[in-house]
This record gives sequence, structure tokens and C-alpha cells, in this order.
Amino acid sequence: MTAAPAPRLDLAPAPGAVPAARMVLAQTGYEVRSTLRNGEQLLLTLIIPVVLLLLFGGTSLLDLGTGDRIGFLAPGVLALAVLSTAFTGQAIGTGFERRYGVLKRLGATPLPRGGLIAAKTLTVIVVEIVQAVVICAVSLAMGWHPHGDPASVVALLLLGTAAFSGFGLLMAGTLRAEATLAAANLVYILLLAVGGVVFPLDKFPSGIRAALELLPISALSDGLRQVLQDGAAFPGKPLLVLTVWAVAGLVLAARFFKWE
Repeated sequence: MTAAPAPRLDLAPAPGAVPAARMVLAQTGYEVRSTLRNGEQLLLTLIIPVVLLLLFGGTSLLDLGTGDRIGFLAPGVLALAVLSTAFTGQAIGTGFERRYGVLKRLGATPLPRGGLIAAKTLTVIVVEIVQAVVICAVSLAMGWHPHGDPASVVALLLLGTAAFSGFGLLMAGTLRAEATLAAANLVYILLLAVGGVVFPLDKFPSGIRAALELLPISALSDGLRQVLQDGAAFPGKPLLVLTVWAVAGLVLAARFFKWE
């Protein structure tokens, strides 16, 4: 009895685009690796927030007006981490990608522009998760005892990310790369100083404080403190302020962003 012939291998080419989800995940992986390997980005996103936490949380250099220093600082540093990644880092990185024609070249690949935006958004979220794990670990080691509604924390962080991302992309897509670099760093320093991150807003005069409370970094810091320090279930005002900033930033970025 003769053996059945071996099946023929089909070596004919099968052209076709890779599924969009795979392309987005591949681009996300590349962007995450690039961010974590970049020394300047690592300094901005991880080292500075942790140093501020250790410096002001472990010493009495700053009068916080509260006995629970780490309880005040940890939410503010989490807000600063979102600012550094979603706004400053993304604005500078995207601005130079635009200048060097990287965005233009990516636009010529099978990856659609919507997929590129999705990849950048996922990159920001992944980096923020890494930041949150590191900052929370350091804070817990320093005696932090957070409590409150986790869903409210997630909502605040997502709205803060959307708000900062929108204005970061708006800056990167309308200004020259050098101007974006200068402006993004200046905004970072100013918001660090007057956004209630490490300096309590009640140190400012009442009129100025009322205006500063409407900044997205102030709303994010205050909202996180209301939940993680005071146990609030739904910080309405911070969520509303962040929603307004998020809608405004994303709409303006979609309208005025230039890819070249």
C-alpha cells in the first residue's frame, strides 16, 4: 500500500494590510521604549517628581500648613506626573517629530493618522501607569495612607490626561519645535509653582487663589487630594473644570494641528 502524497505548501504571496490593532500596538511599543530610554524624558517623567516627593515629604523645608505632609504631597506629585507626560513630554517629542518630518513619513505608512494618535495616547497612559506605580510605592514607603473611591481617582487622571494632551498637541502642532521646547518647559515650571502641586494655594491672596483653582493642574491636584486624603466620593468641581479643559484642548488640537 503506497503512502499518501505529502500536501503541497502554498507559497503564493498573500498581500494585505496588517490589522490596525496590531499596527497601533507595535507603534505604542516603539514609543514606550523610546520614551523610557530617553534620559531627558526619564528625568522629566520620573526623577523630578520622585525627588520633589522625597525632598519636601521627608524634610521641613516647605511649610505645608498640615501635619500630614506626605498625604498632601503624594496627590500633587501624581498630578505633576500627568502634566509632565501628557503635556510637556508629549508636546516636546511631537514638536520635534513634526520638525524632522517623522510625522509626515509615518503618515505615508499603512498606519492611519487615527492609529498614530491612538498609539501616542496609549503611550502616555502606559508611562503614566509606570509613574503612578513608582510614586505610590515611594509614598507608601514614606508612610502614606490613601483612601477614597478608586473610580474617582481614575476619572480624574483620565480627564487630566485628556486636558493636558489636547493642549500639548495643540502647542506641538502650531509652534516651531524650538518654541514648543521653551514654552512647554516654561508652562511646566509655572504650573509647578502656582498649581497647588507642592505649594498650597491657600498661601495666595483670595482673588488670585480663585483664579488659580481654575487651572487644570490645580483641579487635578485638588481633586486627587479630596479623594485620597479626605475620602470624597465625587469631587464635582475638579471634575467639571478638567472636563472643560479637556474638551477645549482636544477640539482646538483637532482644528489647528499641522502635521508638517
